[in-house]
Amino acid sequence: MSMNEQSSGEQSLSVVPALLAELGGVLDRLAAADVSQCTDAELVDVARTHEQLINRMLFEGDRQIVALSDRGVPRAMGYRSLTNFMNVALRVSDPGRRTDQMEATACFRQLSGEVSDPKYPTLAAGFAEGAVGPAHVRKVAEILDKIPHRLPHDRKVAAEKTLAELAREHTPAELTTLGMRLLAHLDPDGELTDAKDRARRRNLWLNRQDAQKMSKLTANLDPQTRALLEMMLAVWAKPGMNNPDDPDSPSGGEDDADIEQVKAAAARDSRSQAQRNHDALNALLTAVFADGLLGKTHRGLPVSLIIKANLADLIRESGLATTATGSVIPIPELIGLAGQIQPYLAIFADATEIPLYFGRGKRLATLAQRLASLARTDGEVCSAPGCDQPATNVEIHHAALDYAEGGTTDIVDLAPACPFHNRRVGHTVGEFTTGVYRDGPHAGRTWWRRNHRPGAPPNPKRLNTRPDIATLYEHNLGRVRETIHGPPADDGPPARLHLTETIHPPSSVVETRLAAELYRLTSQ
Repeated sequence: MSMNEQSSGEQSLSVVPALLAELGGVLDRLAAADVSQCTDAELVDVARTHEQLINRMLFEGDRQIVALSDRGVPRAMGYRSLTNFMNVALRVSDPGRRTDQMEATACFRQLSGEVSDPKYPTLAAGFAEGAVGPAHVRKVAEILDKIPHRLPHDRKVAAEKTLAELAREHTPAELTTLGMRLLAHLDPDGELTDAKDRARRRNLWLNRQDAQKMSKLTANLDPQTRALLEMMLAVWAKPGMNNPDDPDSPSGGEDDADIEQVKAAAARDSRSQAQRNHDALNALLTAVFADGLLGKTHRGLPVSLIIKANLADLIRESGLATTATGSVIPIPELIGLAGQIQPYLAIFADATEIPLYFGRGKRLATLAQRLASLARTDGEVCSAPGCDQPATNVEIHHAALDYAEGGTTDIVDLAPACPFHNRRVGHTVGEFTTGVYRDGPHAGRTWWRRNHRPGAPPNPKRLNTRPDIATLYEHNLGRVRETIHGPPADDGPPARLHLTETIHPPSSVVETRLAAELYRLTSQ
């Protein structure tokens, strides 16, 4: 039945059929238009607007389907369900996903006759504007459905606002990483998921050998075990290391091997990352047997973890810390781990006296600069937009100006960049230009911009917003609480930590020893 036909023969009083007919005419004229007459910039705007209008049309289409469902039309027409009606009568290609999309963003009529607000109102607003598409809606809803039901209402609302805002700027794939970080931030004190829950779920299974004598290893690792395993793999599973097929491959950790030998072995290494992980575990177990460590519970493999934590969280013994491998670990478990392995502890309260500015005197970043880079807000991952490679997998990039072009090896001009993105910085079309914001809200942060052909529409500068998830969430939580409970009492400006160029000397014996030890390590 067409939109101009009425099953009962009455004439429609709605303007909707006429508007859709008018829209069809516009689409006919659009299809006949010659896009070759557009400039590149105009065509980019046309394509972007077109995608936004598609999203808006989908939102309006959902509204119409909900109206049909509220009236009981599918059943009246003989269809067994709304999904069956969508699939057959409306030719919806994936009615299941469309239903999930409507449940997240549409307004439904209740039994009382009232129309409810969307389940995720901020996401629905972005969808109605065309700023987000179906894949964004699906990914955000998928992440939000993982929020524990015992989480307070205001935190749930803030999480929805945070993800909906991120969806306007990020791809669905990027939202997966950002969403996982947000979920970890929602319950930092273990109120809903504590160490007992994680301990109950921990397991490691060595399955039976198959016909090829291979065995599958499956496990659910707690944060502490994961952090230890990640650090071991970061050191022992590097290209060229512990390769059983290469008799000249160094064994053990990279620091104990000859640099040139490692480089030569890496050039010959054709293993995948998964194969290198396997061989690293094999080498570690071999070393355990060789050193006679089995059965000696008072000894263990030396562990060195680099972990970034907020000083206030350490004092409160709550919150989350971030390892150099990019994973998060609850503060109480971090403290327990630190007590077992007796690590060095270095706290950068404001800054450090160790030299961080070398101008043209050095090309490669020092250990002190790498630690200072990690300690920055955005230092835990590669600075390229959307990249989640952790600090253990990055190189230090001259972000303000390449060293070969006169750049300086000063901490304020450096940024973490994974090997993939570091190699893609250049001047040709498709490569990236980088820079450092010197002022404004992003001061000190590194921006990336994809190079375009002369005369083509320019690409925008972009930041990696992954490290900002917690800040953005807390900002939205404050807005939500102010809306629900009213503005908070004014307790004065909050205390903030600043990374500056100079600091006062250590004020205690412990701090003096820590500073001296760190200087000794970095000056070797």
